[in-house]
Amino acid sequence: MFTIAVLISGTAKADCVVLLHGLARTSKSMNIIGEAFQHQGFKVVNIDYPSRSEPVEKLAPKAIDAGIKACNTDSNEKIHFVTHSMGGILVRYYLAEHKIINLGRVVMLAPPNNGSEVIDNLKNMPGFKMVNGPAGLQLGTQPESIPSRLGAVDYPVGIIAGSQTVNPILSQYLPNPDDGKVSVQSTKVKGMTDFILLPVSHPFIMRDEEAIRQAIAFIETGSFIHNPPEKPAAPKSKNE
Repeated sequence: MFTIAVLISGTAKADCVVLLHGLARTSKSMNIIGEAFQHQGFKVVNIDYPSRSEPVEKLAPKAIDAGIKACNTDSNEKIHFVTHSMGGILVRYYLAEHKIINLGRVVMLAPPNNGSEVIDNLKNMPGFKMVNGPAGLQLGTQPESIPSRLGAVDYPVGIIAGSQTVNPILSQYLPNPDDGKVSVQSTKVKGMTDFILLPVSHPFIMRDEEAIRQAIAFIETGSFIHNPPEKPAAPKSKNE
């Protein structure tokens, strides 16, 4: 079933952030980051879509159209997207086919923008399709995969990648560094606005405090926080 799992109201007149979870996850996985954006005054729509039931071509319009409708923005309010993993591919697929007049910025957390070698190596294993669904089979690195068929982005995109893994078995299929599901290099996409690498793993990146801080920074300013200035040194005592 397709639902808007959570609609968090921000200020009456505010930009809207649409959250899209990853493959085989639910909207609950995006609750923490959603609460952080709501605390910043954004309207937040957290979409719960059946990621394992249909291919990307069907999931993308259903999820994103639902998000746009729930935002209920006027012409002066932007619609932003914050995605985890496959959620970023849904946004890219949708925006390759449709135009959002009041589109704001997009943050992608650990997106398989160039596919994942994990899919290439495990897609024929018994039970893989049952666990990951038709969309999961579309996320490999081969020319026919959805990521390989999508072009450069021409809207503001900030990508947050992870460099740590809690799944060494899957990491053996990936070029290092990786987050256990996607290599760092695969997260990147031509035309992206900004990129930052954090020491976090794929399943937990959307709950990571620094990843959330960086996501908010990009949505608000259009860039991540790189090399934040050091605190000024305390003045030396005259006796030193």
